Amino acid sequence: MTSLPAPAPWTDALPEATPPAGMAIYQLPTGTYETRAAFAVRGGSFRDKRQFAATAILVAHPNGDFLIDAGFGADVAAHVATQPRFARAPFQATRTVSQQLDDSGYERTRLSGVFLTHSHWDHASGLDSLDLPVWMNRGEREYAGSDRDGKVFRAVSRDHEIHEYAFSGPAYLGFSASFDVHGDGSLVLALAGGHTTGSVVAFVTLPSGQRYAFIGDLTWQLDGIHRRVERPWLLRTLADSDPAQVRQGILRSAALTELMQVVPAHDRRAYEGIPLLPGAAR
Repeated sequence: MTSLPAPAPWTDALPEATPPAGMAIYQLPTGTYETRAAFAVRGGSFRDKRQFAATAILVAHPNGDFLIDAGFGADVAAHVATQPRFARAPFQATRTVSQQLDDSGYERTRLSGVFLTHSHWDHASGLDSLDLPVWMNRGEREYAGSDRDGKVFRAVSRDHEIHEYAFSGPAYLGFSASFDVHGDGSLVLALAGGHTTGSVVAFVTLPSGQRYAFIGDLTWQLDGIHRRVERPWLLRTLADSDPAQVRQGILRSAALTELMQVVPAHDRRAYEGIPLLPGAAR
């Protein structure tokens, strides 16, 4: 197995951020599905079974809360059934994001919408039980509207308002363009591309100074960041719209590991330290 060349660590000043007091994030795990490491990262063992996370993140902010991804939905079994047979992994569903919000007594009027790191089924499934706007950039909206892997998204988002945002901000931590959601640097979406046309990295900065990079599916597991390895060739061919762009995203993310918590969407280990939503049943 050959690792990608080690990137130089990020040495420039981090982007300015002034997150307000009371801002917080919570993880909302909605289940897992099983995939062998050999199918997840180059050099992975076929004997090594990985439980891929399907977890949403709630970003609480005084100017409006947002979800990053939607996890498994109420009709997840039907969503899995839409996948090609080779991709139908055994799954375990727990409580949907919607159920966890209700269990916790969360006031839904605080929720302004959901940002998808990208529109594949295992990030969009939970939209089937959430009544809120979906915020998307044009590239991802076009991808989701036409690509075969957008089939579940098109079904679960049919009655949702789609709020299209533009990358009006500058390059951000090596990524080419950005969108500062609240204008204070606390939640910034950066265009990553490669996995899907408009896939993004969601950067979050808390009042404590703790920073996170929610990198979606640039890599499925932390191995991809720590060992700088891509998906196996066949999976790259099937899953990525531009493998070379994904490769660059992996290296940009790897350069940030000493400065923030880098979170691939499907690695349960990557969510360690992020609190669960208080009162939400599992």
